[in-house]
Amino acid sequence: MDRLGFIGGSDARRIMDGDWHTLWLEKTGQQQPADLSDNLAVQLGIATEDFNIQWFQKYYLPDAILETQHKFVDTLYGVPCRGTVDGWLLNDDKILECKHTYERNTMESCLKQYMPQLQFYMTLSGAESCFLSVIFGNRRWECVEVSCNNEYIQRMLVHIKEFWDLVASNTPPASDKQTESLSTDHIPVDKMVRRDATSDNEFISRCHDYIEQEANAKSFESAKADLKAMVADNEREVYCDLLTIKRDKRGALRIAIKENKQ
Repeated sequence: MDRLGFIGGSDARRIMDGDWHTLWLEKTGQQQPADLSDNLAVQLGIATEDFNIQWFQKYYLPDAILETQHKFVDTLYGVPCRGTVDGWLLNDDKILECKHTYERNTMESCLKQYMPQLQFYMTLSGAESCFLSVIFGNRRWECVEVSCNNEYIQRMLVHIKEFWDLVASNTPPASDKQTESLSTDHIPVDKMVRRDATSDNEFISRCHDYIEQEANAKSFESAKADLKAMVADNEREVYCDLLTIKRDKRGALRIAIKENKQ
């Protein structure tokens, strides 16, 4: 596929990952993109895409009317952009992206990896949200709904525009670009956000109580109850260097101590 003359979803991800030099060579026609025909992970994702879509429709959104491989074209900040989404939900004006990853990977890691691509596609399509459907190995499947976030998009487009200006002027980047690390904590996933409580002294204090007093049932249960009470109704996760509190699909809060706690 000829990928000259525009920025696509995977390009947006590479730009935000700082892979500027190689991508610039590809976009200026000085280097061919890597041949992924023998890349097992890539080809497996392609091979399982139709099944992933069927599974999504069967177990997550049975009423979804999908158009697969829908293409969007637009110019953003003067940058020609294109995107082909795995699924376009005609009855909801939302999009679907399907991924296949290794079994021990996590949805949170997938969200971090693919967030630029998801937000890029939502910008092109005008969708208010995107479903990320992920097969983990061959025994686990998860799906979440990611909301469109204008703040993240605007900051991402600044980097995309900067990169494209180098392509248009045939000016090589000095080196791979270290783009700013954009936090995704504030982006709702299943209408819930994350919060870094590292600087919350009260939260940290109760974390220490929870960790150090686990043997003392009364103090342990008190600390657990207080920690859970500190999680707002719209927060899917609250975390710090010591532990993390996550809300599962049923709404229950689970506390996990981090192995590398300070």
